[in-house]
Amino acid sequence: MIVAIIALFVTVVLSGFLVKVFPPANIRWLKMALAFSGAYLFTITIIHLLPDVLLTSNGSGYGVGYWVLAGFFLQLVLELFSHGVEHGHMHHHQGRVGSMPFLLLGSLFVHAFLEGSILVEGGQAHAGHSHAADSFYLVLLGVTLHHIPAAFALMSVLLSRLENFRKAFLWLLIFAAGSPLGIIVSNTLLAEEAPSGLIYTALTGLVAGNFLHISTTILFESSPDHRFNRNKLLATLLGLLLAVVSDFI
Repeated sequence: MIVAIIALFVTVVLSGFLVKVFPPANIRWLKMALAFSGAYLFTITIIHLLPDVLLTSNGSGYGVGYWVLAGFFLQLVLELFSHGVEHGHMHHHQGRVGSMPFLLLGSLFVHAFLEGSILVEGGQAHAGHSHAADSFYLVLLGVTLHHIPAAFALMSVLLSRLENFRKAFLWLLIFAAGSPLGIIVSNTLLAEEAPSGLIYTALTGLVAGNFLHISTTILFESSPDHRFNRNKLLATLLGLLLAVVSDFI
């Protein structure tokens, strides 16, 4: 748990400094990173999250479907406030200079909190099979990869509003704390709950739906005009390959 908390927090913090290396106007690398992380998230959702929650749902697999749907459309609602910062959008945030986008930060915090909430070591241990235990680290890697472009996009938006790196960085820490807090809360509340428990099933279903929305949006946006882009295709295939290969390690 400690490793996951540190990894997620440090990833967001370090990714915030990428704005000093890559100008927000030059986002070619960001599109590649998004295609890679989107493919990875989509793959682990299909081959890990959904099978795990269905296997441990004690015959209530149909109920899991409702949680997945709820997570998918919850993310749709959250993006009304974040305008897609979690998948690299930065051009919708030309707000008044000096003003804070509190709704944007709030929606991203909820998004990050939910992602961290399914990283429950105790719940995975109760599963009784290595596949579920391995999912902890595969999902952790997926969330970590996803947070790199998201943190960069958020920091770019905050800088455009506040025009001060130090102030923007302090607000970025709210997003950085989201997933670690989700881990702490879940590992406190769900440490003794089996994976078949309602709360664990609901959270996993919600996040699976969340991941499906984000990953498919990223993958569709990587070629909106259906033009062939070799670099994006390569990044997508690499993300898929990493997730599949990790399943056998």
